[in-house]
Amino acid sequence: MELELHNPLCNGLHMATNLQLDETLISEAQKLGKQPSKRATVEMALREYVQRRQQLKIVESFGQIDYDESYDYKAARRTRRK
Repeated sequence: MELELHNPLCNGLHMATNLQLDETLISEAQKLGKQPSKRATVEMALREYVQRRQQLKIVESFGQIDYDESYDYKAARRTRRK
């Protein structure tokens, strides 16, 4: 019964993993992030890692996108407000 209820609710969004991590590093990250647990600390660190990598992809695209020099963003703002 417990497993039958669990599977539809979690949609397979987690997995059990055993990792050997630097205890000092985890403790420091947990204090800095004010996380209640090691798990929360690791999840937050992974989210920040993914976010940072996505930001780097955006930065890499600078200078590769053509733009219209005659585009007047202020005029576009005025027309949207009306």
